[in-house]
Amino acid sequence: MWKSFKEFAFKGNVVDMAVGVMVGGAFGKIVTSLVNDLCMPLLGILTGKMDFAELFIALDGNTYESLAAAKEAGANVLTYGAFISTVVDFFIIVISVFLFVYLIKKMRERFAKKEEPAPEAKPARLCPFCKGEIHDEAVRCPHCTSALE
Repeated sequence: MWKSFKEFAFKGNVVDMAVGVMVGGAFGKIVTSLVNDLCMPLLGILTGKMDFAELFIALDGNTYESLAAAKEAGANVLTYGAFISTVVDFFIIVISVFLFVYLIKKMRERFAKKEEPAPEAKPARLCPFCKGEIHDEAVRCPHCTSALE
């Protein structure tokens, strides 16, 4: 059983997948930081210094100064600002993955060995007497043994 597990766990595909998952997790953290620390503040400036992290709707009908005050009061809130950040995060990841796959595809096309077209087959040489197919260098027909030119 241990031998079977080792064969499964250390096959190239499983190890490659594990590395991909780890790199993907790290990439997700980078993109989340990009969105939360760079994109959303810039978007906030463009929209009049709006902090998307603080956008919420209190479901109890009361008005609160901040999201923290609403949560401290125990109010249920819809934090649509966090949702907007997550949507931006998603689109950045999708665009990044698309560009990565597109670049890999272009690199494969560029560096792939181009298959040369097969040379056109010459028409078969036929014996003038029996019309059997013969080799180009033959001096006698293998079918009728006639002497060839």
